[in-house]
Amino acid sequence: MNEALLRSLTPSVLGILVRRGADFAAAEDAVQDALVEAVRVWPADPPRDPKGWLITAAWRKFLDATRAETARRRREDLVDEVPAPGPAPSADDTLQLYFLCAHPSLTPSSAVALTLRAVGGLTTRQIARAYLVPEATMAQRISRAKRTVSGVRFDRPGDVATVLRVLYLVFNEGYSGDVDLAAEAIRLTRQLAAAIDHPEVSGLLALMLLHHARRAGRTAPDGSLVPLAEQDRTRWDTGSIAEGVEILQAALARDRLGEFQAQAAIAALHADAPTAEETDWVQIVEWYDELAGLTDNPVVRLNRAVAIGEADGPRAGLAALATLDDSLPRHTAAAAYLHERAGDLTTAARLYAEAAGKAPTLPERDHLTRRAARLNAR
Repeated sequence: MNEALLRSLTPSVLGILVRRGADFAAAEDAVQDALVEAVRVWPADPPRDPKGWLITAAWRKFLDATRAETARRRREDLVDEVPAPGPAPSADDTLQLYFLCAHPSLTPSSAVALTLRAVGGLTTRQIARAYLVPEATMAQRISRAKRTVSGVRFDRPGDVATVLRVLYLVFNEGYSGDVDLAAEAIRLTRQLAAAIDHPEVSGLLALMLLHHARRAGRTAPDGSLVPLAEQDRTRWDTGSIAEGVEILQAALARDRLGEFQAQAAIAALHADAPTAEETDWVQIVEWYDELAGLTDNPVVRLNRAVAIGEADGPRAGLAALATLDDSLPRHTAAAAYLHERAGDLTTAARLYAEAAGKAPTLPERDHLTRRAARLNAR
């Protein structure tokens, strides 16, 4: 049984049922029942048209489940209105499912969970393990999300930007539990790129590939974090870098710059440098200027200040940092790094220790603590 095939077909089949008028939760139940039947039947009798088989089976199961309810007549009338299954609506139905799972009425965490469940085909248990919450809690979250979007009709275009933010949230979770969420986010973004021709979708896919390419170099054998400047670049995935750059160049050529394209351009410049010393920081600052014009995210300005410190010297970076709110996440860590670059090791050590106390993750805290200890030992 080709599990990858079933997972790739699921979003389109689910989208078709919802477009035909099925309630989202009922449609998902019907699709899951059809998948179970496919696992049972296909090994002995593989269909010529797997997608058509799933659509027919899922629609039949949906009708069976709703026939006894008050909506029976309306649901049965839909059978006569719906054309026979065919390949034409595949991309549109998949795309609409992305929009539905990223509906603005959903919280970010609910949108992520519903996307992984309905579009990604992950089980509730897998999603719960990935986000380190009890399975019952995740099941309730997904059920609430389904109820929220039930009855939503595909009568207007969805918001691509919201879908991309949801996918980026998934990507940034990295690897947790038994699910590689970064790889899953890349797969889902590839699927989205096949369904819609949009430069920011390409920009996000390029950004994910370029970041994911450095994954093997980010941690030492003992699990500790390795800063970008100290990473062994021979461990980077050159194939993913080449693909990411190619996708980015095609997106930029369309002259419709967006936030994810600008971020990908910065990642590409880091990936292009043979060594940390050869990084083109001047271009990186220019791209941060572009990015700052596209988003009011203060973290962009924080990263820009660090880039200025690399391009124009640490004092210039500290001056740029001084214009920002010092309560920003990682502001103290950035200040520590720039003070270290400026030769003020006492201040840098103090700030590293302070930043360690604010670190959001244990590996980051340990990394900052080691930096402080190293400077204090001098």
